[in-house]
Amino acid sequence: MSPGQATAQPPKTGQSTAQNSTKAGSTIDPAEIEKFAAMAEAWWDPSGKFRPLHRLNPVRVSYIRDKVAVHFGRDPNSPEPLSGLSLVDVGCGGGLLTEPMARLGAEATGIDATRRNVEIARIHAEQTGLQVTYLPCPAEDLVAEGRKFDVVLAMEIVEHVADVDAFLAALSGLLKPNGLLFMATMSRTAKSYAMAIIGAEYILRWLPRGTHDWNRFIRPSELARGLRRHDLAIAELTGVAYNPFKDSFHLSRDLDVNYMALVKPA
Repeated sequence: MSPGQATAQPPKTGQSTAQNSTKAGSTIDPAEIEKFAAMAEAWWDPSGKFRPLHRLNPVRVSYIRDKVAVHFGRDPNSPEPLSGLSLVDVGCGGGLLTEPMARLGAEATGIDATRRNVEIARIHAEQTGLQVTYLPCPAEDLVAEGRKFDVVLAMEIVEHVADVDAFLAALSGLLKPNGLLFMATMSRTAKSYAMAIIGAEYILRWLPRGTHDWNRFIRPSELARGLRRHDLAIAELTGVAYNPFKDSFHLSRDLDVNYMALVKPA
């Protein structure tokens, strides 16, 4: 199916995200890798194809910073509140979120299965003088190496993986016993179809058509159920809403479109 055909037919409500897998145990979806590789050069263009993430970033960064500071007894207003903490950004793309985490003091690692994304991220980090480790690999590779982190980020990535259950297992495997996992995705609702697919991709043209597949969106209850299978529990859910008049995102109680989950070991 071509990107332009991705939303041609009305989606079937209630379709399970458990049917996303193309190969059991693997989180890599070759079609998704190809899709984002084609857009890799645009990562750091604030007016380009990743403009929504640039606008979303301040909300994501402050939310992660504040929650990590509370959990680990840090001052969120200090210059480097994440100093000494190991952090991995899974599906880091061009490093839009990894770099701010490094600036906040984290020992940051960014991983992405799209090699071109990693190349772009490395170049940008070098240009800005940041110490960030970037690796072209999926999460399960780090799990196999026995790597563990204080903070694991999986932001706007779970809806693009081939096997959701395998991905959640990998995230669990990367997290230290007292660590924090942050996830962000979109809920599979009529509202998210109207706003994230029709609105963002077809009307506003913020994203190329076919960037998202509504059938892969995950409701909070489904995410919670999947995480429980891997001894993880959602400690907090918060919605993220867009204000068209201010052209900015803010935290919200509305979980019907974008939402973030703060996750801890059960």
